[in-house]
This record gives sequence, C-alpha cells and structure tokens, in this order.
Amino acid sequence: MGSLNPQESNINSSPTDMPSALDPVEFRRQGHMMVDFIADYYQNIEKYPVLSQVEPGYLRKCLPESAPANPEPIESILQDVQNHIVPGLTHWQSPSFFAYFASNVSIAGFLGELLCTGFNVVGFSWVSSPAVTELESIVMDWLGNLLTLPKSFLFSGNGGGVIHGSTCEAIICTMVAARDQMLRQIGLDNMQKLVVYGSDQTHSALQKACQIVGINPNNFRVIKTTKSTSFALSPECLKLAISSDVEAGLVPLFLCATVGTTATAAVDPLDSLCQVAKYYGIWVHVDAAYAGSACICPEFRHFIDGVEGANSFSLNAHKWLFTALDCCCVWVKDPSTFTSSLSTNPEFLRNKATDSKQVVDYKDWQIALSRRFRAMKLWLVLKSYGSVNLRNFLRSHVKMATLFEELVSMDRRFEVVVPRVFSLVCFRVSPSAAIIISDDEINVENRIDKVNRKLLEGINASGHAFMTHAVVGGMYVIRCAIGVTLTEEKHIAMAWKLVQEHADAILMKNNI
Repeated sequence: MGSLNPQESNINSSPTDMPSALDPVEFRRQGHMMVDFIADYYQNIEKYPVLSQVEPGYLRKCLPESAPANPEPIESILQDVQNHIVPGLTHWQSPSFFAYFASNVSIAGFLGELLCTGFNVVGFSWVSSPAVTELESIVMDWLGNLLTLPKSFLFSGNGGGVIHGSTCEAIICTMVAARDQMLRQIGLDNMQKLVVYGSDQTHSALQKACQIVGINPNNFRVIKTTKSTSFALSPECLKLAISSDVEAGLVPLFLCATVGTTATAAVDPLDSLCQVAKYYGIWVHVDAAYAGSACICPEFRHFIDGVEGANSFSLNAHKWLFTALDCCCVWVKDPSTFTSSLSTNPEFLRNKATDSKQVVDYKDWQIALSRRFRAMKLWLVLKSYGSVNLRNFLRSHVKMATLFEELVSMDRRFEVVVPRVFSLVCFRVSPSAAIIISDDEINVENRIDKVNRKLLEGINASGHAFMTHAVVGGMYVIRCAIGVTLTEEKHIAMAWKLVQEHADAILMKNNI
C-alpha cells in the first residue's frame, strides 16, 4: 500500500513478506489523507466547471493499458485522482448544480457511509448480522413516523419498511409482488392479460420494471396528462383506461402514482386514484422518490394525503434527505406479499432464528441476496440533525426555489411554465419575447424551443451552472432543481444572472 516502494518487485516474495491489506496503522494514515483530500475537494468545489468539459474516451488516453504489477503509494494514486478523475466528474455536490434532482449528502451521511463500508458486513438475514436488520427496521419506522405514514405501513403495525438501492428496484419488487398475488387468484396462464398503468410523466423506471417483470408490452398504459391539471394523472382518465381494458377481457394489475414527477414535480391525486384502483383491485405504488422527503414538513404532508389507500410507498433519502447514495426507502402494507415472491431458502442459509419466524430476513424483501448496511447512514443523519434541522434544511431549499421563481416572473421575457410546488422551477423564454409574426403555430413553437435549447446549452457550457430540460405539453422547458447541501441564496442570484446574460446574447443575435 502507501508505505511500499512502487519500484520494488514482489514476484519472488514469500507470504511473510506480503504487506497487510488491512493494517490498522496504515489505514489510519491513509484514511486521514483521504478525508483531507475530500475536505479539500468540497472547499474548492466552486473552482471546477459544474458540468464536466471532457470529451468521450478522454480517460483511456490518461491511464496505462494494464493494471500495475507492483503497488503504488496512496500519494501518487490521489494525484492521479486529482489530475485524471476530477476533470471527468460532473460535480453533483456543487452549489451551482441545478440539474435532474439533487443527490445531496451531509457530514453525517458521509460518515455513515464510512461506517457502513468500514464494518463491511453482509446483512442478508438477521443471523448474518442482527444489528443490520434491527437498525433498518427501527429507522424505517422512525422515518415513517416523521412522514406520519399510516401505522399499516410500519413494523409497529402490520407492515414494514426496507431500504433498496433505487426506485427502479422498489418498483420491480412491488410489481412482482402484485403480479404473483394476482396470478394466484386468476391462474398463471393469464399472465399476458395483466395491465400496468402510469402517466406520460411517470418515471421510466415503470417501463423498465414492466420489461423485467414480464408484462406484455402491449399492456403498458401511458395516460396523457395536460397543463390544465399541472400534468398530474387524472383519475377520470385512469378510470376510462381501466374500464376499456376490463371490457377487452384484460386484468388491471398495477398503478404507479407519483408525488413529484421528474419533469415538473407534479403531484398525482393519491386519494382519488386509490379509490379508482380499489374498485378494480389494483395494486397502487406511490413513487415519491424526490418530493417524499419534503413531506416530513407538516406544510407539505398534504401532498401524500390518500396514501392510506396505497399498497406501497417509496422515497429516495439519497435525493433530498442528506443521505448519500444509495438509500431508497420502501414501505409495504403486507410484507408477506414480498416474502411470498422474493424468498429463497437454500440449506446453507437455514438457521434457528429464521425458522422461528420471529425475525426479518431482508434477503426476502429485495432482488439480490447480499445487502449493505445502508441503515447506518440514515440512522446517523436522523440522529445527527434531528427532525427540526432536517425540516429547516428542506425549507431553505424551497425558499431558494421561491426566490428563483420570483426572479423569473419579474423578467417579462420569461415565463414559469407550471406553478412551483417544491424546489423545482420550470421556466423558458416565453413566446411573447420572440416577436414572430407567423400563421404557422408549429414553426413558432419550434422557434421558441430552439431559443431555449440554445439558452440551456450556453448555461451549461459556461461551467458556472448546470441545469437540465424537459418536454411537457409539447413545450421545451428548462428545469432549475434546487437541493444541493452547499447551495445558498447567492448561488441562486448568480444562476439567474447567468441565465439573463445568455438570454441577452441569444435574443439580440436573433433580433428578437
């Protein structure tokens, strides 16, 4: 490791000459260096272009064609990280990162990840590491209580929670549970009749889940949304789609409702949708990956009203709850639906605790057998900041989004496309800013889209901020998503100034 001479060959070394791969003294030395390196990275993060400026294939030109035969010191490895890796990073923790949805982190989240990796236990069953299972069960109830989820979703009721790696995994597992539950009622030969429902704003993870679970591609329903409902899924449209499928002899299976869609942070009306689903016996999964975290604040809790009618609910604590990747929190009302579909019981995993039926074996709540101690970092976040500070962190992001929305609204050349709900602002250069006289509305809209594409390209190429886009209702819109831990109001002001400067250049060049 770092204490060895990199020129020294170990080809003829005896086992007693081999360095220890886990020497505590050397770990302490290198660990201090690594923490210093990361702390320096955060201290200097604003010096880097937010969006990486490298070209495809850049890294292969920088690194050797084969792995080294002899060890290299940690000092030179960290220098390689600085010289070759950092330039190829898009800096998700930059205070000027406004793209996608944030994947924020905190000191507690980072240290929790360090403990998770440091212990490096594999908690597939209770007996394989009891604390892993029990802490996960406890923190999932803690977070569920902060959300005021119905008791039916908690271990303290008849439900329970598990930490997955991603929303995609959560949707796959819940859809498999729904599929098997339905097929036990109607017979395996009816698999091709099962239908899954979402909207044109539902995350693409739903389509991927359908492909993996084996849903007939012709039975994946994408229900159109409109600006009149702020791009939320209409219960009336859902009911019409279901009725049509039932008349055709198909079997409605699964609905994915969203709280905080990717494009515009739209909120589907859970209560009404769940009532429709209940009538037809459909499993409802609520995907609150982004916005679910905000619902620990009482003023935002109403956005998940009606969740009591759902079968499962998930949010990503690694998006907006200061817990590092990966940490997707999933609650299910009836855990037996998971274990019935996802359990395997090979002889080598048999043990008295499992046989007693008194413990949770999380291997039966997920796709993989192996699992990390993810609960450790969520536990550290909840303990280190407490619910009061977590709520205030979230509110500060919403406040900054409100500020950005106000700045957009004050400039008559721009429009806010949909009302801001959480910390995402969707805006564009407005049609009125482009004084175009044309009878062809399509060409006018294309011209406006072109202007906004150029604007976004200029913002991102500058390196001073990074935003992404969406297309909703036929409109190309720019998304400014606020949620990075380091972002302050000054960064919002700088981002808006950047937008205005690039808009000035584009509109003047086009004589608009």
